[in-house]
Amino acid sequence: MADLNTSERHERALIIDFGSQVTQLIARRLRESGVYCEIHPFNKADEAFIRSYDPQAIILSGGPSSVTWEDSPRADNAVFELGVPVLGICYGQQTMMEQLGGKVESGTSREFGRAFIDQQSDDPLFEGLFEGDNQEEVWMSHGDHVAQMAPGFGVIAKSPGAPYAVIADPERKFYGTQFHPEVVHTVHGAKMLRNFTHGIAGLKGDWTMAAYREEAIAKIREQVGSGRVICGLSGGVDSSVAAVLIHEAIGSQLTCVYVDHGLMRANESEQVVSLFREHYNIPLVHVDASDLFLGELAGVSDPERKRKIIGKLFIDVFDEEAKKIGGADFLAQGTLYPDVIESVSAIGGPSVTIKSHHNVGGLPERMKMQLVEPLRELFKDEVRALGRELGLPDAFIGRHPFPGPGLAIRIPGEITREKADTLRKADAIYLEELRKNGLYDDIWQAFAVLLPVNTVGVMGDERTYESVLALRAVTSTDGMTADYFPFDHAFLGRVATRIINEVKGVNRVVYDITSKPPGTIEWE
Repeated sequence: MADLNTSERHERALIIDFGSQVTQLIARRLRESGVYCEIHPFNKADEAFIRSYDPQAIILSGGPSSVTWEDSPRADNAVFELGVPVLGICYGQQTMMEQLGGKVESGTSREFGRAFIDQQSDDPLFEGLFEGDNQEEVWMSHGDHVAQMAPGFGVIAKSPGAPYAVIADPERKFYGTQFHPEVVHTVHGAKMLRNFTHGIAGLKGDWTMAAYREEAIAKIREQVGSGRVICGLSGGVDSSVAAVLIHEAIGSQLTCVYVDHGLMRANESEQVVSLFREHYNIPLVHVDASDLFLGELAGVSDPERKRKIIGKLFIDVFDEEAKKIGGADFLAQGTLYPDVIESVSAIGGPSVTIKSHHNVGGLPERMKMQLVEPLRELFKDEVRALGRELGLPDAFIGRHPFPGPGLAIRIPGEITREKADTLRKADAIYLEELRKNGLYDDIWQAFAVLLPVNTVGVMGDERTYESVLALRAVTSTDGMTADYFPFDHAFLGRVATRIINEVKGVNRVVYDITSKPPGTIEWE
């Protein structure tokens, strides 16, 4: 895990990850209330680490394992010996009980989905909750359950399927919830987490974006010294914010390199070059490498091979450009905290594939540069907040997320220049209509996908055999879970008609209404 030294002046919480697909949401909720926190996998959070990290509160996440299994994950005993408040969530509650002398049973009491808990006694954890009918709506997801509490614990809330829905040892400030307060489905879950961090643990919530900006600049100056930095701009929010932040820290020691790989959205290159050369006056090298990238991608259909080819070529181009400017000591990237967390996941899963276009594991040995990753501690919404703090235009900050490989992962199958041009035109029409109808800012991410499917159609008096285009638009508060945007049919009809009329090669448009539950990946 990253060495996040910029937080040294702040109170901090530690989240120990047992592999839940929504662990990141715990961190997001804490950050939203001004509490600095980090996520570390259970198998790396040993006593030495925990004591050196010096948390003022600890949260044990959920996870897919059963504490009844042999060799199932456990928290280091230092968690319960440090003398700080501890909150166990779902699996975290269960391992807490097993480790402190309670008992967990498997398979006899299951709850999945919405449930209602009833308060059994007053507790600081419930400050401002249980008003009206004395019930709270929560989100359960468990097969195991606590059958016997550890000594010192009492029940403070229960549900029909979980008699130990919330338990507490007030003297030691140990708490456990069978449900997930971090998800939006637990209506007042964020309030409950705040009650734990601010009320029970006594944290003030002193972590702000203004403070982060100041500390990040100091850290960049300390790391870089008099060295030179080359920053790879992708055209997205992350790399742009990173570049502006680094430029504020070291000025002319930074050179940005924008590589046009031929797979950008319409007018993307012109917008990026204009923003950085004219608005910020940041030294920028614009490299048109479309022939190189499209040539290497010719005939490649496997999505993971595409990512690896693109990632390698980016590094090659940056290395070459660094030599042209007389060498660089550092390569700057817009790596975010979710990339870092997933790259060192305790449990494994799809993150290796999802994040394979980020160099979170370091650079090739042949490159003599070190990485500068000033956004490594931030979530996506925090990056946007930092961008506003730095004065980036709202229109740029509010851009929908767009992956580094660009249109390459919006063209399943082989990529050609003709396909990229077709998709680029259709995608531009889609985004133009979203903005024209005031919908762009209501949507977290929207894009078009050129499917590897042709259909027979009749256009005028001619029969056509052309491509099917899929449109996708999702709403999200965290970027981890998402639901499709409920367009009205009139809007979809207008967009489809424009695309079919204006984009040669497309004769059918469909709208993807797939939701994105936690743990799934985007179109590939």
